[in-house]
Amino acid sequence: AIAKFVHERTDVQIRIFRPPNYSGTVAMITLVALVGGFLYIRRNNLEFLYNKQIWGAVALFFCFAMISGQMWNHIRGPPLVHKSKNGGVAYIHGSSQGQLVVETYIIMFLNAMIVLGMVLLTESGTQSDQKRGRIMAIAGLLLVVVFFSFLLSVFRSKAQGYPYSFLFK
Repeated sequence: AIAKFVHERTDVQIRIFRPPNYSGTVAMITLVALVGGFLYIRRNNLEFLYNKQIWGAVALFFCFAMISGQMWNHIRGPPLVHKSKNGGVAYIHGSSQGQLVVETYIIMFLNAMIVLGMVLLTESGTQSDQKRGRIMAIAGLLLVVVFFSFLLSVFRSKAQGYPYSFLFK
């Protein structure tokens, strides 16, 4: 913009040179080297590639990241936090049209706790020890109720006309 302004006023051409950005290439080479090194070290025992729990955890983490808005953050580049009207730090954006980076992590955590509660609820029925199954069911129910209430309260704070709440306003 400044070079164009100078050229329009003085007829002096200013050549702008932008060096190439190698950060993406370096990150990809580093990732490939780390994965390749790990597979080379574990070449005699690759059973972890067939582990259902590891693949399930990776899939859940990917879902949590995408549902919480991580891709929106990657595209838009929002700030980590911002100042609230009274001068404090706001972790949740006040509008449904915006989102902060910390808000993404909060939503990811809330969704993860709800899923953990659901897993505890479903696994409680398969326990041979009835006392342990009852404890797992109660813990799972508490996790789902409390963290879903927090999730509803965050949504309610962003969508001002939303009429429903559960435990927390």
